[in-house]
Amino acid sequence: MHSQASPTVVHVRYRGARHDRFDRHYYVDVHLPLVMAAWGRYGLLGLEAFFPASGSEGTVALCECIFRDDAALDAAFASPEAARVMADVPRFTAIAPTRFRLLPL
Repeated sequence: MHSQASPTVVHVRYRGARHDRFDRHYYVDVHLPLVMAAWGRYGLLGLEAFFPASGSEGTVALCECIFRDDAALDAAFASPEAARVMADVPRFTAIAPTRFRLLPL
């Protein structure tokens, strides 16, 4: 039996206060397509943004990124395009992103 590698999932979380700037429209309409275009060639299969229902303190945005496997994730973050992706963050927020690699239970 041949086993296929399972996708690698990374959550990128932006956590801040209610008054912190976070331009949702720019994030969804410009930044996420930029990320997909930059890292799709390395194995980023898809991504999706999630926003909390309330305007309370805490998570401002969460993005789920699905990579083909660990090697694809590593290749994307080590790619020449990574600097352009990271340089775009200040255009929509001053909140520093935190990345989490998820492990299946």
